[in-house]
Amino acid sequence: MKKHLLVASAALLLWSCAPKHSTSASNSADVIKEAELKEMLTYIASDEMQGRETGSEGQKAAGRYLINQYKKTGIGFPPEQSGYYQAVPAAYMNKKSREVLNDSENIWAFIKGDENPDEVVVLSAHYDHVGTENGTVYNGADDDGSGSVALVEIAKAIKKAQKNGLKLKRSLLILHVTGEEHGLHGSRYYSENPAFPLLNTVANVNIDMIGRRDVEHKDNGNYVYVIGSDFLSTELDKICKSANEKSVNIFLDYKYNNKTDPNRFYYRSDHYNFAKNGIPSVFLFSGVHEDYHKPTDDVEKIEFDLLTKRTKLAYNIVLELLTREKRIVVDKPLD
Repeated sequence: MKKHLLVASAALLLWSCAPKHSTSASNSADVIKEAELKEMLTYIASDEMQGRETGSEGQKAAGRYLINQYKKTGIGFPPEQSGYYQAVPAAYMNKKSREVLNDSENIWAFIKGDENPDEVVVLSAHYDHVGTENGTVYNGADDDGSGSVALVEIAKAIKKAQKNGLKLKRSLLILHVTGEEHGLHGSRYYSENPAFPLLNTVANVNIDMIGRRDVEHKDNGNYVYVIGSDFLSTELDKICKSANEKSVNIFLDYKYNNKTDPNRFYYRSDHYNFAKNGIPSVFLFSGVHEDYHKPTDDVEKIEFDLLTKRTKLAYNIVLELLTREKRIVVDKPLD
C-alpha cells in the first residue's frame, strides 16, 4: 500500500513539475482554421487587389486588410514605432533594381515575450506580387498570398496561447515584407533598418508559396520543402523535425537544401537577408508549379487542406523558438 502511495505521489509531483504550456499551446493550434485561411486569401488574391504590385494601391489595400486582422486580434505593432508600417522608399528600391517602383511599406506586428522580450523571433512572408500585364491581373494566390495569410493565423494562435497562460521566453515580430518580387527589397531594408538589433534576433522563419504542390509530389501533397534550416544552426533543423513529428507529420523534403542547387531557392526569398547576417533561418516552400508568375495563380487552385497543415507546422516551429529555455545557438560558419 505504501509503495503504491509513493508511486502515486511521485507521479503527481512529476505532473506538477511538467511544462504548463503544452495544453494551451495545443489548443491554440486549433485557431489555425482552413476556412479563415480561405476567407483571407480570397480577398487579398482577388482582382480588386490588381496583382499587389510593389508600391501599388492594390498592395496597399492588401496591407490595410492584413493590419485589420491584427487589430481585431489585439496584436499591436513593435514598441517605439509609430504604427504598423515601416516605410520603404522608392529611391532605396530603384537604386538597387534600376526600376521605377513607388514608395512602399513593410508591415510589422508584434507579440511581446514574457521573460526575455528583447530576444526576437522573426516570422516573415512577402505580400507583394507582380501586378498586371496588358490588363490581365496576376493574383499571386500562392505567391505569396498563401504565406501572407499563414502569418496572420500563426500570430493569432500564438496570441491565444499567451492569453491562455503560455509564457513566451522571447518576442515575436511578424513581418510582411514588400518588394520581394523585384529583388528582396523589403527584407533587405529591414535588415539594414531593424526594429530590434540583429544581434538580438534569434531566428527567422520565412514562408513563401505553401498552398500548392509541384510535379515532384503530384501524387501526394503531404510535404513541404525545408531550406536552410541546418546552414547556421544544428538546433534549428532539429526543431523543424521535432515540430513536424509532434504536429502534422508531413514529409520534410530537403531536395533544395543546398547552396549550390541550380534553382538557388536559398537565395531567392526573404530569409536570405537574415541568413546572410548570421541569423539562423528556415524557408518553408511547396515548390514551383505550372501557374508560377502567371495570371492563373488563382485562389481556386489553392489546396487549403495542405496550406493548413503547412501553416500548423510553421506555428509549431515558431512556438518552439519562442518557448525553449535558451535561444538557439549558431554553431556553423557563415560562408
